[in-house]
Amino acid sequence: MSRNLRLSIFALLFITFSVSGPALFAQDPAQPAPAPDQNPPAPAQQPVPDKSKDKPADPRNLPSAPEPDKVGKSKLEKETGTVNDRIFTVMPNYGTVETAGTLPPMTTGQKFRTATASAFDYFAFPFNAALAGIDQANNSPKSWGQGWGAYGKRFGASFADNSIGTYMTVAIFPSILKEDPRYYQLGKGGFKKRAWHGVSRLFVTRTDAGGTRFNYSEAFGNASAAAFSNVYHAEEDRTLGRNLETYGMLYMWDGLSNELKEFWPDIRRKVFRKKDP
Repeated sequence: MSRNLRLSIFALLFITFSVSGPALFAQDPAQPAPAPDQNPPAPAQQPVPDKSKDKPADPRNLPSAPEPDKVGKSKLEKETGTVNDRIFTVMPNYGTVETAGTLPPMTTGQKFRTATASAFDYFAFPFNAALAGIDQANNSPKSWGQGWGAYGKRFGASFADNSIGTYMTVAIFPSILKEDPRYYQLGKGGFKKRAWHGVSRLFVTRTDAGGTRFNYSEAFGNASAAAFSNVYHAEEDRTLGRNLETYGMLYMWDGLSNELKEFWPDIRRKVFRKKDP
């Protein structure tokens, strides 16, 4: 029971006693006290106590408490050893391992489910809407013009760029190349060491067998996403320059995501005063 609730109950009882207490316990001076009865009634028979209430409850009828290590975690998090503790309470944090260690390899299904959760998270919609708004303000590409129809095309292109990039780097290529798409936080050391760890994960990754090697999934996945974007981008944007720009942007967002995943536990504890999940 919280302190405020206890104070409220105490105040309510105090007011009730103050108002009704004198009326209950004051004697009425106008009425004489009754004369004592010469033949007092026989004492009432005492009720027989119900000993069944003293018996311990059958443990089979008691509700089972949830297991501590499973409280508040989704099925995907339990299966993959990750935690989706949202960054700044809104940004998705799928595929993050806060306590770096040896984990079983992810299955192909788990990799695709992680990619789907990230690509279609509710945060993805306002994020891509903002990127489309920037392109709308810059009238890029010009052939799409202005208006809600043009904005819809820009939103769709931005959403497709990021979603296809997510599937390529988290699900498709990691499944083909047997690489682990999870981000393992370093969680210790100085700022430069940890910041470099986040950047280096763009180029070094763990394999399903437990080793490390060049992150082919990141390189080939983003390149494939940039190449596929020529299908739905405006004809004037189907150039090498725009493809390289998309490739670089996908790398940049993944690098920024790694840095946020690495330092979010520190921000959570020191700035927001929240305990570790």
